[in-house]
Amino acid sequence: MRFFEHQEQARAETRHLLMLFALTVVALVLVVNAALGLTWYLLTPGFSGYPAYFFSVNTAVALLFILGGWWLETSSLHGGGEKLARRVGAREAWPSSRLDEQKLCNIASELAIAASMPAPQVMVLNRVESINAFAAGWDEEDAVIAVTRGALDGLTRDELQGLVAHELSHIREGDTRLNMRLAGMVFGLEMIFNLGVGMCERDENNRRSVLVLPGLAIMGAGFLGWLAGRALKAAVSRQREFLADARAVQFTRSKDGLGGVLRKVAREQGAGATASFHPAVQHMLLVGQARAHWLDSHPPLSERIRRIYGRSMPVLAQDDMAPTRPGALF
Repeated sequence: MRFFEHQEQARAETRHLLMLFALTVVALVLVVNAALGLTWYLLTPGFSGYPAYFFSVNTAVALLFILGGWWLETSSLHGGGEKLARRVGAREAWPSSRLDEQKLCNIASELAIAASMPAPQVMVLNRVESINAFAAGWDEEDAVIAVTRGALDGLTRDELQGLVAHELSHIREGDTRLNMRLAGMVFGLEMIFNLGVGMCERDENNRRSVLVLPGLAIMGAGFLGWLAGRALKAAVSRQREFLADARAVQFTRSKDGLGGVLRKVAREQGAGATASFHPAVQHMLLVGQARAHWLDSHPPLSERIRRIYGRSMPVLAQDDMAPTRPGALF
């Protein structure tokens, strides 16, 4: 795998998508101004121009809704990666009493040293039997890596290294923070849609006001902006998954580490042995749902495996699925 080439490609695609996201916000503000300007023109007898600062005020109000929604959503996500991990059922790892969790903590510390970053807090989703993991937190000091019981039981040490290296890449590249901010911006775009809905509502006498005309335009533009925001957010997330895959191969110098993880997950998904996760971490997972959709936050497994190996690879056979489960120290 040409991991440096894949990394630069993913970063370039991310920059393009973020530029499109910014253009979506600008286009939405322009549509709001156009809708309100047209309404003023149609409803003003003897139209002779717009009031002073008409478009400036409209722009400020639109940005207030978008950025206010962004602030409300991101504020609700503050509180640390550990808080989010506990919210979805994770607990701290117990390296002193469980050999498999001690191995996981050792791998996380070793890779953090190699990456010149603080070691993240390691947590375990003990009730999830499928192979998966996620990283959470606003920065490296706040970072948490949560690994499922299925990953601890079903992966070799090299594969665990690939999995942890993938999650460390998300932390190092700031992907968790980027995803949270994009999620907040999508919510802000939805606020414009809600503004349009409010303008179209009936009053206590079951009558609509003159604001229904611009309200319909703003509602339509808000919906399209929200949909475009969701699609762009998902596209950014898919590129960051490709980037994290390439970084994991760079960190571990092994295609079979992360590649083996994904091939085992592909077998699980083919057998229908997957688990559902809390919506708050769906986009953070190592592997998302087994479907191909333009709003998916993860690329297809087959494409990720092909990029790692440079060719298509079969899923791992049952005999290759799980190492012997290590015992516990009590």
